[in-house]
Amino acid sequence: MGVHPLFTSRFSPLRYDPEWTISDDDVELLLEAARWAPSAGNSQPWAYFTARRDEPDHKRIVRHLAASSGRWAPSAGLLVVTMAHRFIEDTDWAYSDFADYDLGQSVAHLTLQAQAMGLACRQFRAFDLDGLTADLAPGAGWHIVSMIAVGRAAEERPADRARRTTADLRTAPWSGG
Repeated sequence: MGVHPLFTSRFSPLRYDPEWTISDDDVELLLEAARWAPSAGNSQPWAYFTARRDEPDHKRIVRHLAASSGRWAPSAGLLVVTMAHRFIEDTDWAYSDFADYDLGQSVAHLTLQAQAMGLACRQFRAFDLDGLTADLAPGAGWHIVSMIAVGRAAEERPADRARRTTADLRTAPWSGG
């Protein structure tokens, strides 16, 4: 058995179909897939702020994009702000040492669900974190980590996607021993 095609056909486009719209049901399905990700102690320390194109929340998010992501992300059907619950409210105690890791697993679930639905995701961090945090005002202990553009790709998956080999993955990136 080989690697499932959902993995090998996935790519992160820089162009989205600006005419395609995402339904409420599709957004719910993406979040349902994200909900099923594993997490330390089943803490599920993630949250998502979703904004569909041409809605007020979308415009609210787009104004915080960096110039680089501002060239392509606004045409995606959905922008998703990802958040991790890092600290217990009103303390400096870690809510979960694994909050960002767990959020990443949840994002991976959302990404593969999107791929199964014929959609594409591009994860990015090219935005004004301080400005977006001030605008969205996440609750105590919550921190914005990244964003995801979701939509129908307006470009083909590149044929020459170079990936590291499995041997490279086993090569220790550390020295001495």
